[in-house]
Amino acid sequence: MQKHIKYFSVLLMSGFYIYVGMLHFIDPEWFLLIMPPFLSSIGLELIYISGFFEFVLGLSLLYSKSRKIAAYGLILLLIAVYPANIYLAFNQKAQQLIGISSFMASWVRLPIQFIFLGLAYWHSKD
Repeated sequence: MQKHIKYFSVLLMSGFYIYVGMLHFIDPEWFLLIMPPFLSSIGLELIYISGFFEFVLGLSLLYSKSRKIAAYGLILLLIAVYPANIYLAFNQKAQQLIGISSFMASWVRLPIQFIFLGLAYWHSKD
């Protein structure tokens, strides 16, 4: 049963990261709204880089030969983008611009990142 759950979660995670990775290219302005100001001078480049890696790593999760590397890559990516989530959690203007409540930004979105980290780590194991 656990094998089926793990396989299903790989499919869900992969689809999620592929989709969000594409969104970085379709609507980069949305991601710029949650970019911490100290990164604004290279913001668009970071959006495209993170989107590229989300897409590639999400796709790589689908293949058992690349799953371990993809999972560790996603762990690093989730850590790298965490400052944007922290900025969103504590910045009311950013929350208003993307239409998210303070509760969702801080009490839902921040903890979910740790769930994603845990899932990625789980998928790095055979």
